[in-house]
Amino acid sequence: MADLRENALENLKSVLENKNDVFQANERSLDDDNAFVMMLTMTALRKMVYVKSILKTLITKKLSKQNIIGQCALILGAVELMYMNTPDYAVINSYVNIVKAKTDKYVAGFVNAVLRKIAKQKEIFVSADKGDFFPQEFKALLRKSYSSKEIEKIEKSSQNMPFLDISCVSVESAKKLGGKELPLGSLRLEAKGKISEMPDYDKGTWWVQDFSSALAIKMLGDIKDKKVLELCSAPGGKTAQLLTRGAKVTCLDVNENRLKTLRENLQRLRLLPEKIICEDGIKYLEKTNEKYEIIVLDAPCSATGILRRHPEIVHTKKHSDVLSQAKIQKEFLDRIDNVLLPNGVLLYCTCSLCKEEGENQINEFVKNNTAYKVVHLEKMLPDSLKKMVTKEGYIRILPHYADSFGGADGFFIACLKKEG
Repeated sequence: MADLRENALENLKSVLENKNDVFQANERSLDDDNAFVMMLTMTALRKMVYVKSILKTLITKKLSKQNIIGQCALILGAVELMYMNTPDYAVINSYVNIVKAKTDKYVAGFVNAVLRKIAKQKEIFVSADKGDFFPQEFKALLRKSYSSKEIEKIEKSSQNMPFLDISCVSVESAKKLGGKELPLGSLRLEAKGKISEMPDYDKGTWWVQDFSSALAIKMLGDIKDKKVLELCSAPGGKTAQLLTRGAKVTCLDVNENRLKTLRENLQRLRLLPEKIICEDGIKYLEKTNEKYEIIVLDAPCSATGILRRHPEIVHTKKHSDVLSQAKIQKEFLDRIDNVLLPNGVLLYCTCSLCKEEGENQINEFVKNNTAYKVVHLEKMLPDSLKKMVTKEGYIRILPHYADSFGGADGFFIACLKKEG
């Protein structure tokens, strides 16, 4: 167990020190050891704001910034003591030994003293927990788009552990997997065990894709035999949707490693696009002579919508990250007209909560490009999802909009038609 706690400590340290993502994809192995490390690290990230407030009351002298090991040990130790029902002695002894091995006996003694204080008062601390998840800086970022009341709802819903959402090729494959059918056909399962050991994995009849992400391509309606350019296409969830609906797809992504994942995913699913291109998307749009009937731009973004699976984002993303990504999105949009045929369709989406990367971005584009008209998406949704449609006709998914079936990623979808 000590090694697993050390792994969790290294994970947390990489977030706080290097602003790294802890979990890169839902497809990662979920064996017992990894599941414990994942649960501990993610719980620590969700509870960090509250735990830090507790530590502030208990610690009279500050640990130096160089003592990140001690800080991480205190956060993880407090989380285990308060929320994971681990015996006090096991938690305290493990973290003290880890800190002693990685730093020195003085820091280890400090960690020992603080964790013992927490152990004695853990029931009081847990009962006083009001569910704080977002640091003040992240709340300030969201206040540029939402009211305080809306942010509270986002914060509460984002703390729910994510389910495993599946897109299926056929009804028959869905029946084998079981689970709950969501509006418009996604399947929701408990995230247990290895993905590769689930029924029909090798047969390629399904793939992992969050409900929100899966919704975007469904807004295109009938796309059989349509010539589609999918920008930023890796790792291939939307590619699979396009191909299973009969589109002729050119996939483009700048990252060869991500395209390798896309190729592997499509090979398992037995799906073959027209082309796979590794190139900078903006440069491709500038120079190509190809024309397309549909362009799908799953744009680079701040990823602030995927907090359920990546709680580290609330501790790492700044408003400057949002502005930086919004600039790149605009560069893509400014070049779309070069490759989209008259009467063609642009599908734009981001997994961001921020309106700078969604509503504001597309409003500005439509204002400056009068040939493009918004396709109102309300008619594409069942009544249970119509609250997700904005006044302009876009889809804005906030996590709590899907609380009736367990939540969803924050997401933005817009569909524009280029008049001939």
